Amino acid sequence: MTTTPDAAAPDTVPSDATPSHTATSRTPTPEATIADARERIDAIDDRILGLIQERMAVSAVVQQTRIASGGRRVHLAREMEILGRYRDALGKPGTNLAMTLLELCRGRI
Repeated sequence: MTTTPDAAAPDTVPSDATPSHTATSRTPTPEATIADARERIDAIDDRILGLIQERMAVSAVVQQTRIASGGRRVHLAREMEILGRYRDALGKPGTNLAMTLLELCRGRI
């Protein structure tokens, strides 16, 4: 049995061949990466806004219940706990964030 020069052994790959998966996989452009990240940020912001609105509603229940039972609208010791928790987790900006959340949830004092 004779072989022709064109016949390659089954385990031989031409040197200019590339795997097919690399021909179709591309590195995303910076613009595409930024656009994707911004979409994710927008989705996260939507969740954060929903959670803030939920927190405001729960806070209103607490305030109404406290007032109806003869208590004060604001419980300063509890607010200090919240401020400390945010500060510990996020540093000084966390304190500012907590103050904003408290104001949104209970109003200005």
